[in-house]
Amino acid sequence: MPRSTVAIIHPDAIRYNFLKAKELAGAATVMAVVKADGYGHGIEAATDALAAETTRFAVACLEEARAIRQAGHRHTIALLQGTHESVDLAECQESGFEPVLHNRLQLSWLAPGQCPKFWLKVNTGMNRLGFRPDELPGVMTELGLAGFASQMVGFVTHFACADDADSDRTEQQTALFEEAVAAWPDLLRSVGNSAAHFRRGQPLFDLSRPGIMLYGGSPMIGKTGADLGLKPAMTLQAPLITTRVLQAGDAVGYGAGWVASRETRMGMVAIGYADGYPRHAGTDTPAAVLGRRIRLIGRVSMDMLAVDLSNAPEAREGDMVELWGSTVCVDEVAACAGTIGYELLTGVTARVPRVRG
Repeated sequence: MPRSTVAIIHPDAIRYNFLKAKELAGAATVMAVVKADGYGHGIEAATDALAAETTRFAVACLEEARAIRQAGHRHTIALLQGTHESVDLAECQESGFEPVLHNRLQLSWLAPGQCPKFWLKVNTGMNRLGFRPDELPGVMTELGLAGFASQMVGFVTHFACADDADSDRTEQQTALFEEAVAAWPDLLRSVGNSAAHFRRGQPLFDLSRPGIMLYGGSPMIGKTGADLGLKPAMTLQAPLITTRVLQAGDAVGYGAGWVASRETRMGMVAIGYADGYPRHAGTDTPAAVLGRRIRLIGRVSMDMLAVDLSNAPEAREGDMVELWGSTVCVDEVAACAGTIGYELLTGVTARVPRVRG
């Protein structure tokens, strides 16, 4: 029999969080971001959960758009990185994919009969992808002269600091974007990542595009998903495979990184960094068993980790330990590991089966 380590995916939570995003988006249409295999939840599970709620999905690349079609969904799909080769444009046109074009090389690939509907990326300060605002007039003129302007859907930009409630950079980027695209009022505008939904007074224009919040993770610094009223869409759990009583002075794990100061009942859990659990999560990282919060002790190993069972003395071999889910927010674990919930959710490896709950 295989081990029972599993990631339980909760479609109802994904739908709940989408409706929360829709409520926060106001008049803006909500486009669900399902890139990175649905943020680690499975792109089929994510799109199945949201198929009846949205008309648009967004992904990073062509392979992810194809996966949505293979799952049977005919929604419009935005490719947030555009295409990586000119030949891909014909597939986009045929399949209803809308690439976000962000440089002149991609523009040069547009040709009669090979021009899907597309977006333009505006660089308002993130400085990763996109055209500078002062480049837009020339780009739009060129598109018009080439006969491609009619295929353009709209403009997008991306915020660098929307997760930081104390930063005013998002307001600066918004103003720059609004001014940059003002000459083309009939085209759609999209700026709203997950964090933007939680910024009071933040314009989301025509289409918002929530990602991490759909899966219950927090997009805001210093807040968990639960703090923001979101529901976890993944419960990562693994079984206790042994328990023992340590005496004062006994050490646990590699490097003897944790030493018992008193008699302590501990357990070993069948999950480790080869499963995507963060190696840098150390002593005092929360977990839960039988609905009670417990803590990790010592170093995370490749296939196992140790927990202190003092708060759950009745726990026995075979009981399931929640590494994150409804009792322990993934954002809490991420903070202990010095990272963010996005990385943990997308980092759960293929060795852990996803099961819809």
